[in-house]
Amino acid sequence: MLALYYSGGMSEPKILELLQTVGMSISAGQLSHFLIKDQEQFHAESAAVVQAGLASSPWQHLDSTATRVDGKNEQCHVLCNPFSTAYYTSPSKDRLSLLRVLQSGTDPAFRLNELAFPLLKELGVAKIWCEKLIELLPHEQDWKEDELDRLLDEHLPKLGKKQRKLIKDGLAIAAYRTQTIWPIGELLVCDDAPQFNWLTVELALCWIHEFRHDKKLTPHIPYHCQTLDTFKEDFWKLYRKLLAYRQNPNQEEAHCLQQEFEHLFEQTTGYEQLDKRKALTLAKKEALLMVLSHPEIPLHNNPAELGARQRVRKRDVSLQACTREGVRAWDTFQTIVATASKLGVNMYQYFYDRIAQANTLPSLAHLILERSQDAQLATSWA
Repeated sequence: MLALYYSGGMSEPKILELLQTVGMSISAGQLSHFLIKDQEQFHAESAAVVQAGLASSPWQHLDSTATRVDGKNEQCHVLCNPFSTAYYTSPSKDRLSLLRVLQSGTDPAFRLNELAFPLLKELGVAKIWCEKLIELLPHEQDWKEDELDRLLDEHLPKLGKKQRKLIKDGLAIAAYRTQTIWPIGELLVCDDAPQFNWLTVELALCWIHEFRHDKKLTPHIPYHCQTLDTFKEDFWKLYRKLLAYRQNPNQEEAHCLQQEFEHLFEQTTGYEQLDKRKALTLAKKEALLMVLSHPEIPLHNNPAELGARQRVRKRDVSLQACTREGVRAWDTFQTIVATASKLGVNMYQYFYDRIAQANTLPSLAHLILERSQDAQLATSWA
C-alpha cells in the first residue's frame, strides 16, 4: 500500500479497488489508516535523512510549491542536494518557515549577537530600533518566539508590524548561523524570491529563472524584436561558457566571464523594457556568477523544481491532505521515496524490510553520508 500510494502515485480509491479485486476485505477508512497512522519509525528516518542531507553537502537547493491542507492553502518546501530530497509543509513561505526547513522542522531560536547587527542593517531595520534592541536583549541568549514577542510587546509597543518581522528574521538567521545542533548551510541555490536572501552566507541564483523574466517581454516593433532575439542568443552563449567553465575552472577564465557578463548586461539597446530588465539582472551579478568561485554548483535550480513537481503530481492525484497528520505523512514518505530514488534503493524492498522489522537494509541517512564521502574522495583524487 505504501509503495503504491507514495512511490507509484496511485490514488486511495484505485488502491482500494485493486486490493478488493484480489480478494482482500478492507474499507477505505482502514486503507487511509495504514497510509497515515502509526508511522513513527518512518517519521524518525525522514528526520535523519534531513540531518544527513544537510551534513552531506555545503550547498543546498531550495524551492516551494502550493499544497492544500484541510481546505487551506499552504506551502511545501523542497530542500535537496545530489544525495537527498526533503519535503516540509508549513502555512507560509516566509524566512522563519524556511529556517524551520533548514532545521528539520525545529522552531527557530532568536539570538542577538555580533552577526545579528549587520543582518538587521541589511534587512532594513531602522537604526533607532537596533539601538533599543541592544538595550533590551542580552547578548548571546536564545529566545523562543513567544518570549521575544512578549518582550517586544512590553518594551517596544510602537514597533510597527514590518519592522517587527524584520527584527525577528534577523535574530532568527543570526541564531541559525551560529548554532551547533544542525549542520549549517553555507550556500543556497534558489530563485530570486526575497525570502531566500541572507539565510546562508552565500546565495547562488538560478539562470533559468532569471531568463524567464526576459521571456515575458513582448516587443511589437521589429527592431525591438530583433534586439531581444540577439540578447537571448548572447544570454545562452554566456550560459554555455559558464557550463564549460565548471569542467575546467581557472582564474583567468573566471575574470573573462565576469567581464563578458558585465558587458552583456551593462550595454544599453534602446529597447527600454529590455534595458530595465538587464539592469535588474546586473544587480544580481554576484549571485548569478557564484559558479565562478564554486564550480561544483549547478547554474540552475532544476533539482528542487523536479522535487516540487512530485508534490504537484501528488496534489493532482489526491487534491489535498485533510489533516495535519496526513500532510506530515506526505512529507515523510515523499522525503523517503525521493531520497531512496537518488540512492538507488528499491522502494518496495525498503518498505518490506522496515514493516517486517527485518532491518537488514542500511538506513537512508547512513547511505547519504557514505555516498557523500565517496564523492569527496573521488573529487580529491581528481
